[in-house]
Amino acid sequence: MRNFGVLAVLFLVFSCLNDKNTPLAPATVVVPTVPSVPSTPTVNCSPDTVYFQQSVLPLITSNCAMSGCHNAISKKEGVILTDYTNIMREVKVSSPASSDLYKCLFANSEDLMPPAPAAEFTIAQKSLVLKWIQQGAKNNSCSYSATCDTVNVTYSASVMPVLKTYCVSCHSAVSPSASIDLSTYAKVKVYATSGQLMGSITHTAGYKPMPSSTSKLGTCEINQIKVWVTKGMLNN
Repeated sequence: MRNFGVLAVLFLVFSCLNDKNTPLAPATVVVPTVPSVPSTPTVNCSPDTVYFQQSVLPLITSNCAMSGCHNAISKKEGVILTDYTNIMREVKVSSPASSDLYKCLFANSEDLMPPAPAAEFTIAQKSLVLKWIQQGAKNNSCSYSATCDTVNVTYSASVMPVLKTYCVSCHSAVSPSASIDLSTYAKVKVYATSGQLMGSITHTAGYKPMPSSTSKLGTCEINQIKVWVTKGMLNN
């Protein structure tokens, strides 16, 4: 009887497995949980490289390309220092230390640049200019996208510093290039509202490219200004 019982059980199991009309319970698939790893932006910035867009251009434009000096309108002594193309006219890659851009930083009081009462370049700033020329005076750029904050964007901390560094030297109240003044919040808002500000900094067709046709703001700066405009262009 015991053997008969075992055989009966086996027969029933075999019958169920071969009966196409008997639905089988769906198999439970266990997927192992893998902790998510936040993606890290690829940054190809070298600590030994001097980048024109992030280091040299802001240094030159904020100290040398003001109204009355070497902006596109004043162009003192025929020298314009607002963009890469014009700055390169004062550079000798074959003889970096002989470049006018570098020599003027060590000239006597009459020819010293920037002129008084502006502060003289520090030793570190002078070395930066020389190193950039020694590295080929390239129109290079490096954006540390991992540190770009497009959430806590304000006019005072995000937008104004960019405009002051790259734009106000040519677009000031004293002699605004193309009659565009970007020296105050009220004036900036006018151009932001019309779409002219974004059109210019993104080099969109139909708008005058800024800072110039050969120089463009970094992706981070453009995105921050775009966020500020989208959020209502607050004076915060």
